Amino acid sequence: MSEVPEYPHGRLSIVATPIGNLGDMTFRGLWTLKECAAIYAEDTRVISKLLAHYGLRTPVFRLDAATETKKAAEIVERLERGEHISYVSDAGTPGISDPGARLVAYVREHLPEATIEALPGASSVTAALSIAGISGDAFTFLGFLPHKKGRQTALKKIAAGDIPVVLFESPHRILKLLKELETAAPKCKVTIGRELTKMHEEVVAGSPKVVAESLEKRKAVRGEFVVIVDNR
Repeated sequence: MSEVPEYPHGRLSIVATPIGNLGDMTFRGLWTLKECAAIYAEDTRVISKLLAHYGLRTPVFRLDAATETKKAAEIVERLERGEHISYVSDAGTPGISDPGARLVAYVREHLPEATIEALPGASSVTAALSIAGISGDAFTFLGFLPHKKGRQTALKKIAAGDIPVVLFESPHRILKLLKELETAAPKCKVTIGRELTKMHEEVVAGSPKVVAESLEKRKAVRGEFVVIVDNR
């Protein structure tokens, strides 16, 4: 008598991965990446480093923003065969300013019987809020602001808001953002988390002008930035 599979319509695990420190990978996440049939990743090179660190040899396939819909159809075919597939982005939780949302939506539409599970873990958004000294009872997350069209509109909304706003910024644009905030909301409090969980992690807080001067003076315009803007 053959055993009935635990997940007859397949199982898709959305797995959070570390945002810097590899020690932040959860036990459940590691076990899932070890036991699944395949891992689809935003960048195979990034996940391969994580797998090598923990001695895992699960097959890895690329699924980035440009190939998400095409690869989603491929994953549905595998799920229909009852396979267990995991998805990871480069860092943190998939779908949060990273690929993953369209994959989940596609699977829900084309194979609603499949099991889709979240394996929570690292998130730079909540990590930054936890050490900013700002109440996280309510906040708005905007991800990366538009580079051109819509940017000034977004800045005006931030300046007029009455709850903290969390956003991401690259090292190439962090000083530009701070200067824009100095113009739009000069009295706001800005808290920046730079290189969170990594060797050079730091938190800098103050007015947009003070934070910008601190980064420029110390030549610290490097790494990944989480920016929290508080007008209260």
